[in-house]
Amino acid sequence: MTYRQRKALRIAGWIFLGIFLLAVAGVGIAYSKRESLLQTALDRAIRKAKRDYTLNVHIGSARFTGFSSLAFSDISVVPDNRDSLARIEKAEVSVRFWPLLMGKVALSGLTLDNGLVQVVKRDSLTNIDFLLRRKRKDSTVTSSRRTDLSDVAENIIDNVLSKIPDDLNVRNLEFRGMDNKDTVSLLTQTAYIADEAVNSTLKVNGNQATWHVTGTADPADREYNVALYAEGKPLELPYIFEKYKLKLQADTLRAELRDVGRSGGEFRLEGAGSVRNLRINHPAIARTDVLVPEASMDANVFVGENYVGIDSSSTLRLGQVSARPFLKYTLKPTKVYEVQLHTDPMDAQALFNSFPQGLFESLEGMQVTGKLRYDLAFQLDTSLPDSVKFNSGLTSDGFKVLKMGRTDFAAINRPFVYTPYEKGKPVRPIVVGPENPDYTPLNQIAPDLRNALLTSEDYNFFTHKGFNEKAFRVSIATNFKEKSFKRGASTISMQLVKNAFLNRNKTLSRKVEEILIVWLIENEHIVPKDRMYEVYLNIIEWGRNIYGIGEASRYYFGKSPAYLTLGESIFLAFVVPRPKRALDWFLPDGTLQVRNVRGYFRLIGRIMARRGLTAPDSGAYGFYDVRLREGLRRQVAPVDSLSPTDSLLIDPINNDVDEEQEETNGLGGFFRRLFRGNSGRTDNQPTVQPDRPSTDAPVEAAPTDTVKSRRQLRLERRERKRREREEQQRLEQENGSQ
Repeated sequence: MTYRQRKALRIAGWIFLGIFLLAVAGVGIAYSKRESLLQTALDRAIRKAKRDYTLNVHIGSARFTGFSSLAFSDISVVPDNRDSLARIEKAEVSVRFWPLLMGKVALSGLTLDNGLVQVVKRDSLTNIDFLLRRKRKDSTVTSSRRTDLSDVAENIIDNVLSKIPDDLNVRNLEFRGMDNKDTVSLLTQTAYIADEAVNSTLKVNGNQATWHVTGTADPADREYNVALYAEGKPLELPYIFEKYKLKLQADTLRAELRDVGRSGGEFRLEGAGSVRNLRINHPAIARTDVLVPEASMDANVFVGENYVGIDSSSTLRLGQVSARPFLKYTLKPTKVYEVQLHTDPMDAQALFNSFPQGLFESLEGMQVTGKLRYDLAFQLDTSLPDSVKFNSGLTSDGFKVLKMGRTDFAAINRPFVYTPYEKGKPVRPIVVGPENPDYTPLNQIAPDLRNALLTSEDYNFFTHKGFNEKAFRVSIATNFKEKSFKRGASTISMQLVKNAFLNRNKTLSRKVEEILIVWLIENEHIVPKDRMYEVYLNIIEWGRNIYGIGEASRYYFGKSPAYLTLGESIFLAFVVPRPKRALDWFLPDGTLQVRNVRGYFRLIGRIMARRGLTAPDSGAYGFYDVRLREGLRRQVAPVDSLSPTDSLLIDPINNDVDEEQEETNGLGGFFRRLFRGNSGRTDNQPTVQPDRPSTDAPVEAAPTDTVKSRRQLRLERRERKRREREEQQRLEQENGSQ
């Protein structure tokens, strides 16, 4: 070593020694004055809480009990003009030394006795309003700065985990929520973390229930595995049922955190969760209790600069089967939703056994063989909703039904009794078979009627396998743009299953069950297509208490379905989405109203002609030949006594609309979009007609409050035309490639 090198080392040594001595001196001075420094820091924090959050913080006493531990007593936090937020009688806190040197506060120990933390809502005011005010203030300050979601997530998780101590001892800490007259109380009688073991006892609403938390915790390595269960009965919060009519029970909930960190510019969190004997009951889900014996998920969560999601390496398990989910939500520059779900080939019987009990009633007890694989891919860019991607498929390998479940889906291959419902009540039994004089075999129904209804409802019925993915995509895009449910995607197969096999409760489980039954019937060829269409035509509703094409044909036109003309067929297809309005489209002389209806005739007629189903017609495809049966004409209200909703049918200001404009403004298409998917039954409409409608029924009195200003009528007309144009474009797009 040269002289210069030795000299440099000596200089460096003296410098480091000087820094060390200064640090020791500083620590010594700080230690000697730590009590005054503590008081100064607390005074500063109290002033900041008052200034920034309007919080009144009081600390009775604060003192050091060790090198890095503090003891506090008589702590209270009260927002201005609000209920107390927190009160703590005694607390002792110790922090980790090395994180403290880096400016981070990480707890190594926490002892807390006799505390209360509460959130109180009185009318529209709460005692945590200060957080919302602060959030709005911060958003105005930082709006010009670019926010990295991964940094935000990392900071939140880091702050939460760093506050979990290695040693915890809590006694009598109550968390209380008050919403006007409702109160939920969770009293932590004891909570311990010692030698990585977790043990806690909690009282819910006094002595209503006793919960226990057990497991392991390693705060230093950020690894946790805890379970929550109740003593002597399931976990349940009655407040949820009282507030939302939602019954939620579970025997055991388990959560595990395995790893937290950064990787490839993303913040990642790896964990797992599981539930045993989950019971759910809500009118929107199912009509009975739904029991999930066992479900779990290994989740790998990722957060990037402008997105958050669940990685495809995650695994979702339900009973005996598993799937790989992928979820991603991108916030900027535009919101994008992505969902995928894939399974490996799985035992079909294991899948059916894994269905939650009470969810799919008609499938319970079904025995099958073979393998099934499911794949789902969905993507929606909110800036381009019409480009939505949706693909869903259940692929079978040697799948076969060995035994039907509670419901025999092959029953409709034979004569059976169908019972339509109105507002949840049965209307009348209808024999679907030769014993019913109005029952009409498919080959005895006019081809024009069969083709017109297929054109308007489900043209690909005889070629698809129960589902029309293109219709699903159009439905998703339309409903997203309208911000409400405006259009369904039900095929004739789905409508038939809904009416023939399922209960009348409008629940989520019924819709999923409908999809499963359609897949079974179509893929297993349980019911031939011709038979499905024949039954469909013989059970759907065509008017008030009018079910089946036989009744409809005779009721409106006094003839057999075999002799329906093209115009009569298009009209019957036109009224399917809202059958109880059928008579509203006629004038007292039995002819159809020109406005709105004629445009629909031309639209459907053109599509049929383009497909070779009828001859091209320069007119209106039989519109002018339609005549209501004379005995029914007395039930048609005069034109000048239309109800407020019927004022959309005829424009009293401008009846002289040119042919081309009228052709693109068919209001029938508007109703088709509003009520598509409800064909065959409209439970929300009352039945007021007898078993066979009498031609001598009295005419209902028309409402008299039909006066509208010219401006109101003009705005209605513009909105109607816009929607009709959209409907025509949609029909032409759907059918143009066929």
